[in-house]
Amino acid sequence: MMARGQDLLAAARALVGAPFRLGGATRKSGVDCVGLVVLALRAVGRETGPLPPYRLRHITLDGFGPVLARAGLNEVSDSIVPGDVIALRPSPAQLHLAIAGEANTLVHAHAGLRRVVHGPRPAQWPLHRHWRLAPSGD
Repeated sequence: MMARGQDLLAAARALVGAPFRLGGATRKSGVDCVGLVVLALRAVGRETGPLPPYRLRHITLDGFGPVLARAGLNEVSDSIVPGDVIALRPSPAQLHLAIAGEANTLVHAHAGLRRVVHGPRPAQWPLHRHWRLAPSGD
């Protein structure tokens, strides 16, 4: 199967409703924003390898570059397209990963709602960086 951004988005949407759990990476016990991206990548046949340690309040993405590269994600600077992995900055001391949907929506693990949701991208969360799934040869 050749994984595409639309496949990654579909995999993320399949996790909507999963509970939120900091550090979680399973649908049953819960996921956080990193776990959501990891599970969606695995669902389309991409592996991240080991993850660097991180906290709820994380101000840099140090250590995540190699993780994303191993999964076949390339950093891009053009317009966001559905299926892109995006890093948003909800506050000066926090970064948040999500997967872009259509029409300025996103799929993400919402700590406040305690579950994975698909909805409008909060306008007050500026884009920090974003990545796109490179075609796989499988």
